[in-house]
Amino acid sequence: MQRKTLTLTDTNKDATTAPADTTQSALEKQLGQVRDSSISSLDSLRLATSSPLFSLMNQSAPFLYEVKDTSEINRILRRPEVKNMLPRTVGYFWDVKSDPKVTPGVEDIQLNFVNLGRAGKPLLTGEVINDARLDYDQFARPAVSMTMNAAGARSWAKITAAAASKQPQGRIAIVLDNYVYTAPNVQGEIPNGNSQISGSFELEEAKDLANVLKAGSLPAPTRIVEEAIVGPSLGKVAQNQGLISMACGLGIVVLFMVAYYSKGGWVANIALLFNIFFIMGILAQFNAALTLPGIAGIVLTMGMAVDANVLIYERIKEEMAHGRKLRDAISHGYSRAFTTIFDSNLTTLITAIALFVLGQGPLKGFAIVLMIGIATSFFSSVYISRVVVEWMVRKGDESKVSFDSAMAKMVKKRKEYDFIGMRKKVYLITVTITVIGFILIALQGLNLGVDFKGGRSYVVSFNQPVAATEMKVALTQSFENSGLEVKTYDSDKVLKVTTSYLVDDESEAADDKVKAALIEGIQKFKGLEFAENDAQVDDKHFAISSSSKVGATIADDIKGSAFEAAMASLVLIFLYILIRFKRWTYSAGAIVATVHDTVFVVASFGIARAFGISFEIDQVFVAALLTIIGYSINDTVIIFDRIREYLGFGATHDRAKVLNDAINSTLSRTLITSGTTLIVVLILLLLVAKYCADFHLLCL
Repeated sequence: MQRKTLTLTDTNKDATTAPADTTQSALEKQLGQVRDSSISSLDSLRLATSSPLFSLMNQSAPFLYEVKDTSEINRILRRPEVKNMLPRTVGYFWDVKSDPKVTPGVEDIQLNFVNLGRAGKPLLTGEVINDARLDYDQFARPAVSMTMNAAGARSWAKITAAAASKQPQGRIAIVLDNYVYTAPNVQGEIPNGNSQISGSFELEEAKDLANVLKAGSLPAPTRIVEEAIVGPSLGKVAQNQGLISMACGLGIVVLFMVAYYSKGGWVANIALLFNIFFIMGILAQFNAALTLPGIAGIVLTMGMAVDANVLIYERIKEEMAHGRKLRDAISHGYSRAFTTIFDSNLTTLITAIALFVLGQGPLKGFAIVLMIGIATSFFSSVYISRVVVEWMVRKGDESKVSFDSAMAKMVKKRKEYDFIGMRKKVYLITVTITVIGFILIALQGLNLGVDFKGGRSYVVSFNQPVAATEMKVALTQSFENSGLEVKTYDSDKVLKVTTSYLVDDESEAADDKVKAALIEGIQKFKGLEFAENDAQVDDKHFAISSSSKVGATIADDIKGSAFEAAMASLVLIFLYILIRFKRWTYSAGAIVATVHDTVFVVASFGIARAFGISFEIDQVFVAALLTIIGYSINDTVIIFDRIREYLGFGATHDRAKVLNDAINSTLSRTLITSGTTLIVVLILLLLVAKYCADFHLLCL
């Protein structure tokens, strides 16, 4: 086999944690009699001249396959008739990753057959390793040095002596979690347990191998407790929808800002483009994977980015209304808006930090994008826009720069509202709706997704419409009457199947069993054949476009972390407002308002479910709630800043009038920011994949 040259040598030179290679000639003879295919059964291949084990194999090396063929090879090797043909002392393990140097331009991966001994266990396990570290061999090439305890050293001497005596020299495989990380040749007996693995390692490869050897010494194996698989077609659709939604959202925000703020709107749009450029650049620098929640975070940041410019422009217009000249109004507008922008962005940042520190899975990605977006939008709106505006008014107060338009002048003519006088009626309405919602939640519960209750979820694609209720009845027996939910997903030709069948068993075998039960149930229900790729879906085939799994234990962790993130953000916001405004009543009012907004949204989901509109409560739901907390506190802080400013004037002691004036003076900003965000979110709702729809609805 032509692969990376590695050697195991004595005294600070070589090692591994597991089984030795076995010869493959006998296996080739036995496996050559096997016939199978992922497309049909054994019976359909009676006329085949060779097993797919060899027809799919790269001819340059034995048992080297393209990555796309590994699932078919696994299915063949798991068949009982194939297992019976393999010696009991032989196990099969894939390399952990492909080696581009073996067959350049082809992504293929090695299948290793390993001698497990009569007991069927590794000849040596990781517990005997005392230490493994990056080292360099006599040619100054990266290598890995390893030391063992006394018991391990004695066994290691026997194993290496036996491997070195073979002709050709034997090899020893280092296996962790059923993957081969390397399989070096043994040059000779290693009597003292001090070994070095050397060869054509890259520096990072040597570091990774040292970490693997250290991990192999841990008593507990790693296990996958949360997993998501998205098919290429569905992933491409989601990617396109996300990009289209970003472009449409950006376009509408750009048009609105120009229509409302005239030339000032163009400045805001330039700052917005810089903001998106900065976000993409930082994410690229971090080599971050952009998920749908991440795309949602970018689109929401676009809606939030205009907020700072709106605050600045409204301040500039106020200063000009008070009789200031253009340049003086611009200077005072930016100066007075800075504190408000800083406070509002910082409170939203606190929410994002709580989400990042305490959240799990997609929540962290969403939080990272949100934190980056807040920082870049603050910089672009406050500083970049200031540079552009100063350049536009370089000729002085006679410069033809306007922050007003016909649309804005119409809004100015609105009447002043008595918000404080109407508060009791509003309290009664919102409390009533909230109580009704939580009563319904107590009676019917919430539609908890896999994230919060554990289980497996599959998106199944058909060529014809399928009734979700009929399919649920048909699958009930296949899943042995376990918890089951079937609902339409994006269209009546795509269904999402969620089940708690074997939820406590997180093994790969259980995954295969649940998937097989789903396929068998659909085949009986519709009389269709299963296709591996959703591009092959037609009148005779169906496909599983994507799947996800969350273990029961991790589901509890997700629920706990979601609650902790929400509580932590509220506590931190309370403390910040207390420090910033120096009165606990401001903090208490902000928290009460934020809690009100949050529970009102949750209650709305309970009411919606009573009317047959049911969305899953998952990690994206939590991200949406925390976004609502950020938006709510953002608005509250802006109004608080204006109240503090008016109280500082000392013109009146009528608190009701001060509060009403503060709310009315910031109402235009609130409506503009909420309106642009609403437009962006509506686009997300219409264009982004259905499984994110609950997130977008929440933001409304």
